[in-house]
Amino acid sequence: MDNIALIESFGDFKDEKGISKIDLMAIIEDSLKTLLRKRYDSDDHFDVIVNPDKGDFQIFLNKRIVEDEMSEDDDLEIEISEAKKIDPTFEVGEEYTQEIPVAQLGRRSILTLKQILATKLQEHNNAMLYEQFKDRIGELAVGEVHHIRHKHVILLDDEGNEYILPKENQIPSDFFRKGDNVRAVIETVDFKGSKPQIFVSRTAPKFLEKLLELEIPEIQDGTIILKKVVRIPGEKAKIAVDAYDDRIDPVGACVGVKGSRIHGVVRELKNENIDVIQWSKNSEILVRRALGNVTINKVEINEGDNYALVYTPVEEISKVIGKQGQNIRLASWLSGYDIDVYREKQADDDVELDEFNDEIESWIIDEFKKVGLETAKSVLDKDTEALVNMTDLEEETIEEVKKILSEEFED
Repeated sequence: MDNIALIESFGDFKDEKGISKIDLMAIIEDSLKTLLRKRYDSDDHFDVIVNPDKGDFQIFLNKRIVEDEMSEDDDLEIEISEAKKIDPTFEVGEEYTQEIPVAQLGRRSILTLKQILATKLQEHNNAMLYEQFKDRIGELAVGEVHHIRHKHVILLDDEGNEYILPKENQIPSDFFRKGDNVRAVIETVDFKGSKPQIFVSRTAPKFLEKLLELEIPEIQDGTIILKKVVRIPGEKAKIAVDAYDDRIDPVGACVGVKGSRIHGVVRELKNENIDVIQWSKNSEILVRRALGNVTINKVEINEGDNYALVYTPVEEISKVIGKQGQNIRLASWLSGYDIDVYREKQADDDVELDEFNDEIESWIIDEFKKVGLETAKSVLDKDTEALVNMTDLEEETIEEVKKILSEEFED
């Protein structure tokens, strides 16, 4: 096999992976030197010249000229008598340069060379792939479901690149079939061995950001600014937006008429409830807006501890806290303050027991409700012994509940 044929044997691989001629030649040179080191323990006595314009390369062996019968290594030395047959002017101690055809290396060496080339080509492509996707972290990717496994899903894009979507990066209600097109955001690119692995996510806030950019042109062109995005994947999200131009309503532009603009995003996120608020530099206003459409009488901000105390009527508590605490948790993330709630009430007001579900376990509340005690005062009006006889609760538990309830009616 001559040099050209050897290079051309990798033509299909080169075209498939898009390797430039220059890169291919550099890989060939490195592979040849690797082969020479394997065969001769060193490539110090060899020169490898690669010509990318001609698609050719040459190997030259530099031999040292020695006295006759003094040669210790025929591969690296040549006797003076043999050297003078080539050029009568040669002297002992000089170097004689001899071109080595690839075929002279032997069939086994050529096969080894092909293996080295294939390995180095793969290493090159892996490095290129890593650099390419390292710069794409945070971008939206689309892939077709190729494999569905217990802990992750494998996606393939149009170029054959493989994405890994781990179970923990999937929205809880996600359900995939082979062949489905799936959108996700590129989260990390890591090497496992010599092969880069591209991990994508559908739960990251960045995924929601990119979906909003697709659906809302004003975000894409910078007219509207996404200040912050927080979410509990598949359940609820809050986004804060602002606009450079005071004449623009950033919330209205994002939501659209009857929610038309944000509907596609909600559908992609499996009906995740999205609240859109306008950003404010004023911490109190930001906390109020972050909590949503609830009645808030006062907000106290402690900047040093990043803490906010919100005063709200008793009947609004469940709205402030939200399902499983989602609303207040997201509002805390969005505003950057740890938000707590203070129940405001009139002295003669009674309070439903359900309003205490953040302090009293629901099964205990249910025990009182079974015997018709549904408000705080209805429990406090009865002595502990009577409550022990009426319910299946321990005296200690009842005393703890009464303590919590009585605090609601103290000044």
